[in-house]
Amino acid sequence: MTAQYALAIDIGGTFTDLVLHDPATGRFAAHKELTTPQAPELGVLAGIRQLLGREGVSPFAITRVVHATTLLTNALIERRGAATGLLTTAGFRDILEIGHERKYEIYDLFLPLPAPLVRRAHRLEAEERIGPQGQVEIALDEASVIAAADRLVAMGIASLAIGFLHAYANPAHEQRAAALIGVRHPDLHLSLSSEVSPQIREYDRLSTTVANAYVKPLAVTYLDRLARDIAALGIAAPLFLMLSNGGLSPRFPGRWAEHHRPGGGGGWHVHLAGAARCGGNAGGERQSGGGTAGMTGVVCLTLEAGVARLCFEHERRLNAISAAMWRSLPGLLDEVEANPAIRVLLLEGAGDRAFCTGNDISEFEAIRADAAQSAIYNDLQREVAKRMAGLSKPAVAAIQGHCLGAGLELALQCDLRFASGDARMGVPAVKLGLPYRLEDIVKLVDVIGLAQARRMVLTGASMAGAELERLGLVTALLPDQATMRAAALAAAVAMAEAAPLSLRAAKAAFFELARRDAPPDLARAAALADACYDSADYAEGRAARQERRPPRFQGR
Repeated sequence: MTAQYALAIDIGGTFTDLVLHDPATGRFAAHKELTTPQAPELGVLAGIRQLLGREGVSPFAITRVVHATTLLTNALIERRGAATGLLTTAGFRDILEIGHERKYEIYDLFLPLPAPLVRRAHRLEAEERIGPQGQVEIALDEASVIAAADRLVAMGIASLAIGFLHAYANPAHEQRAAALIGVRHPDLHLSLSSEVSPQIREYDRLSTTVANAYVKPLAVTYLDRLARDIAALGIAAPLFLMLSNGGLSPRFPGRWAEHHRPGGGGGWHVHLAGAARCGGNAGGERQSGGGTAGMTGVVCLTLEAGVARLCFEHERRLNAISAAMWRSLPGLLDEVEANPAIRVLLLEGAGDRAFCTGNDISEFEAIRADAAQSAIYNDLQREVAKRMAGLSKPAVAAIQGHCLGAGLELALQCDLRFASGDARMGVPAVKLGLPYRLEDIVKLVDVIGLAQARRMVLTGASMAGAELERLGLVTALLPDQATMRAAALAAAVAMAEAAPLSLRAAKAAFFELARRDAPPDLARAAALADACYDSADYAEGRAARQERRPPRFQGR
């Protein structure tokens, strides 16, 4: 069995420390590299090359990368964060300055207090009010939200904190505001208090959300560069961040300001060694997007052995997709597309009752109650469908239990679909008074034909058993969930071990042949296929065949 290693990285003000851990033997190896403050990832990369070269360890043997840093803490202390705005309930924009009305020198009447992270001019208000029990006291004035967002963007803000009164009790207004702003200003970083810190006490929740928004662009940019450059070295392992509580967090945790290591000082190698050892082999830690899992569900992304497993986790609503989950999906799918360590996408649903039952209808009264609201909501789904359809890497769906509505739409975007014997697939839109979108009907017709698509959509009936396989709704029907999951994962792993350029060329051909929005660009598909002949992977495939060994494709 090939040895597997964990790599831990800490960036300090003077030195960047790296530790390599072999969990099989318990051996550690450490290296110090001078920190490169203007581009911290450069010192990390130099240190990795030195450490792996000295120890004779291949980048492909690294199965976990853990990163501890004070970069985000330092950005807060040194006020080097992004230009940040705040959108809050009318009458409450000065909460950041009022705070708890406590002073660290209670008898000094002229004591200067730290300036808020957001200037008063960048703190704007929206007309709305949620009560402490979650009741709507004043409906959200959408025009005031749009006007405030437009004004803040015009003033040059790059990140926006949205914190409405009592949003911990009812996040609907925050979610609706985020949906409106996200469509109008897609490049603006958004932080919602109901997702970052859904806790009672307005100042605590709001200040935490503002801190999150303040460092979020810095964190995303830096970690994007670091993950890309580490992958370019040939390290396919996922990247995790060490928390101040000693735990680990995925690379895109959503709550940035909380994710930093405690102050370093002497003996930091001990902490790094613990980080390298924590949890054994890679697998099980996840990137996540969405909200707090109990309230709005979460979408988790796990990378192992070239397979990115994207899981819908909202079990109390049978894995229905909330607006927060829809908003997180484009970023996660962009990560799948851009990360060279990811070869295949595997879609799953948490638990044993459902793959995904479509949209979370419990939110509809607040954020999808009319045509105007539905248009914004539908745009979120279209963004996800567009990315799934254009994905250059194979996608597999592992389907158990209910697969309905939007869940069926996502499953049909996958190249292979494996279902267990209890799977039921359907489009219940007509039973809810909803339309089934034209593009989704087109996709359904492409898969099962016009007559069967009519039966499924017009009756709202679910299909199950052997009929799923006969109609082409699934690639294979397996007797139970365990067998189905094993088959889906085996197919994903098999494709992850194949030549990425060959898979990309095949995906392009299928995409062009199936597209309806424009004439198929067969020349593009042919060019990608022809490029395979000049690739290093083709040479590796021939050499492996002659040497009777498994090929090691690099996607080049």
